[in-house]
Amino acid sequence: MRIAIGADHAGYALKETLAAYLRERGIEVIDFGTHGPDSVDYPDYARPVAEVVARGEADFGVLICGTGIGMSITANKVPGIRAAAVSDVYSARMSRAHNNANILCLGGRVVGPGLAIEILETWLRTPFEGGRHQRRLEKIHQIEIACGTSS
Repeated sequence: MRIAIGADHAGYALKETLAAYLRERGIEVIDFGTHGPDSVDYPDYARPVAEVVARGEADFGVLICGTGIGMSITANKVPGIRAAAVSDVYSARMSRAHNNANILCLGGRVVGPGLAIEILETWLRTPFEGGRHQRRLEKIHQIEIACGTSS
């Protein structure tokens, strides 16, 4: 499994924790930065992670900013991306089971490292249920096509 990861300054410390955790589990991590606590702009990290996931060069993505919201908004501009801002285990499970989210967005100022690891583990372990949920994802894809953001 390959996971692309990125963060802004508010998510830097949590990114480092999660990247180390993933590597310890034998998961390949593609780290897009940031690589320090200096202030940066979250779109500069959300976009390349989302593009790598959309192209299939990474299985999933993890993005971290202060709340996870800015990263989610940015990543969801990339066709084929379903980024979910999550701050609890239940939402992590549902974002995969029902929405087939391919990018997990977390808030470094919202969740601590222990909860973030539990959310990430749940998110990675939860399979997409398909069925009626697939029909809904196809409707989302049709919106992307209608708006000219997908082929």
